[in-house]
Amino acid sequence: MTQNGEMKMNTTFTLGALATATAILVAGNSAAQDNPMVGGAAMFPSKTIVENAVNSADHTTLVAAVQAADLVDTLNSAGPFTVFAPTNDAFGMISEASLNALLDPANKGQLQQILTCHVVAANAMSDAIAGMIADDGGTHPVETVGGCTLQAKMQGSEIVLTDENGRSASVTISDVRQSNGVIHVIDRVMLPAGQAG
Repeated sequence: MTQNGEMKMNTTFTLGALATATAILVAGNSAAQDNPMVGGAAMFPSKTIVENAVNSADHTTLVAAVQAADLVDTLNSAGPFTVFAPTNDAFGMISEASLNALLDPANKGQLQQILTCHVVAANAMSDAIAGMIADDGGTHPVETVGGCTLQAKMQGSEIVLTDENGRSASVTISDVRQSNGVIHVIDRVMLPAGQAG
């Protein structure tokens, strides 16, 4: 093959590879655009719950809590999981002393229970939750991995969860698809029975 022939073949290969890479990038960006933005960051349905959550500016406390509770590997696993993800403002409703105590390694078991009371071992999109609420006459019990039961109701078009202490949280961003489930952003931390916040 001549030098000119080799140059033409290499240029064609490079342009083909560039076209393929561009198509993959466009497809990835399109998928992210179909997903709601959370905390100013794109959420990619090809990434796990933890891989997406670390990019949300609104979930730095949740990510720190997941790390302190040694739940990163669990929420990176295949799932599927539905995570009701409290924002930093939601954690801000808990006193600083109580939050610091929860993040203390000595209280890891309690922190794990609180966090897993936000996790359901299923992939539950908002329309499915709304359907279950309707089928159950207006209130649907949501069994969590942490052993807590949340009560789900509709308030207008919004899903509202109530924990075992009567504390309510609204789903503010729903249906954030992940490779191992879905995130619904909530505005309050749910607590197991008997725990004040």
